[in-house]
Amino acid sequence: MLIRNNRKLKSNLSLLWLCQLIASTSWMASVFVYGSFAPGDILQLVAASSWTLSNIISLFKI
Repeated sequence: MLIRNNRKLKSNLSLLWLCQLIASTSWMASVFVYGSFAPGDILQLVAASSWTLSNIISLFKI
């Protein structure tokens, strides 16, 4: 039972990770689609890039 619960936990974490990766990359892409690079937009890009990088790094720690 513990092994089955562990697989379910990993599956849920994978789904959560995928959803966060989609959200962060979409946020990053929206800065380029919008096409404005005012200081606020640069900060948005930095935040989205950091979130995406964090998600990618966490993939290797699971």
